[in-house]
Amino acid sequence: MTTPIETRNSKLGPKVAEALKKRFFDAWYFDDPAEATGTILSLIPKDHVVSWGGSLTVADMGIQERLEKEGYKLLDRDKAPTPAERNELMRQALLCDTYLTSSNAISEDGQLVNIDGNGNRVAAMIFGPRQVIVVAGMNKVVKTLEDAESRARTIAAPLNVQRFPNVKTPCNETGSCANCVSQNTICSYFVTIRLCKPAGRIKVILIGKDLGL
Repeated sequence: MTTPIETRNSKLGPKVAEALKKRFFDAWYFDDPAEATGTILSLIPKDHVVSWGGSLTVADMGIQERLEKEGYKLLDRDKAPTPAERNELMRQALLCDTYLTSSNAISEDGQLVNIDGNGNRVAAMIFGPRQVIVVAGMNKVVKTLEDAESRARTIAAPLNVQRFPNVKTPCNETGSCANCVSQNTICSYFVTIRLCKPAGRIKVILIGKDLGL
């Protein structure tokens, strides 16, 4: 039986996709994550070098494993044997062909809001890779730009930092944003993408499920 959340998502998702298109993103909405995965793979040419940001959504959907199985060349920072080599792979990812990521929040009028600690993820979204594919569950969609900024800062950031128990920040201790200036903060860079330029470079895949944080 379809739940009220799923019904709401199926009504709102296509409208958000249309709002994104008006801002020159390519955008799709899918009720089914498996169908979304098929479209994502179809958007990536076989000769592309692929990398990604730290996205639970992309990881949980098994997209990296599918790409590896199908023989794509991947820049996987998590397989680097040393911190220096990991950092170098993150730098190389800024010039890959396809960059996969999610978004901390998306407003109903089609703007993407993201917070980043090191800046590599938002840097790649803005410039460098030939195309960026943003994969986001409908739990990331909120009404206004102000709501998106609030979600990124007060929900996504405190949740994401819980993945790293050794990161010493107030939100890791309390679960609540303290607007800190800690050296370990994961909130160094706040980026709003209000238009996609050039048109179609950023492709947004919306999925009618709760995915990621």
